[in-house]
Amino acid sequence: MQSPREAARSDSKVIRFETPQTSESRMQLKDKVAVITGGDSGIGLASARLFLEEGANVILMSNNADTLHAARGQLGAKVVTIEADVTNANALVDAFTEAGRQFGHIDVLLASAGVVSPTPLDNTPSDLVECILRINVAGSFYTVQAALPHLRSGSSVILIGSVVATMGIGGFGIYAASKAGISGMARALASELTPKGIRVNTLVPGPTRTPIWNTIVQTETQLQELEKSLIRSIPIGRLNDAEEVAQAALFLASDYSSSMQAAEMVIDGGASRAPQGAPAYRQ
Repeated sequence: MQSPREAARSDSKVIRFETPQTSESRMQLKDKVAVITGGDSGIGLASARLFLEEGANVILMSNNADTLHAARGQLGAKVVTIEADVTNANALVDAFTEAGRQFGHIDVLLASAGVVSPTPLDNTPSDLVECILRINVAGSFYTVQAALPHLRSGSSVILIGSVVATMGIGGFGIYAASKAGISGMARALASELTPKGIRVNTLVPGPTRTPIWNTIVQTETQLQELEKSLIRSIPIGRLNDAEEVAQAALFLASDYSSSMQAAEMVIDGGASRAPQGAPAYRQ
């Protein structure tokens, strides 16, 4: 049976994504090249660790040299780190050129760099609005744009959305808009890249334990109170672990998801699809 990249039939211009024959012992990303932006923290870091375990060559990109160094210390010397800011299109071109120079191509792109901040209507400055949109939306677009020359047929692009895009949470209008933009962008990019044999899908996490919460709360007590509040609206009664979201990223990165295109994988404990199962409705 053909692999996804071998299934591109140049004679008819039809791209077929087929699941390869595999054994349970085979590493899902063996010898694949994966680039993860925002891979120095949270979901990106958890995904990097899992991708390595599954046989991938992993490149981490971030604009923070210190956290990149710390991530490499955790993951080992095999990891390649490249400092780049996702809002700087020219810097990303240089970063992906270096990735291509080292490995020749890219098989998996996980664009997980992003920020979150409250943006209430009554006191949100314009520079914060522009910062969130620039990093989350423009940064994701620039990332795929810079990676494109190095993505080969059979590659998987994974963007990071959020359930906040559809849940109408007050005070987070700009973050919600940015993540709704990611979902729309992913569908458009999937249409554009299907003829090249490249898949584009979106992970849509609910609340997940990552350092990103430190941008919203200042103390451990505030974090605990926020978690208690959030858990009341989550049917399974807890937040995601970053490792759980990473498992979904692994599936989308692997050939096991070869028929998935323009899909959204929601990982939120049922909060957005089965809200009446949440503890708030059971008490």
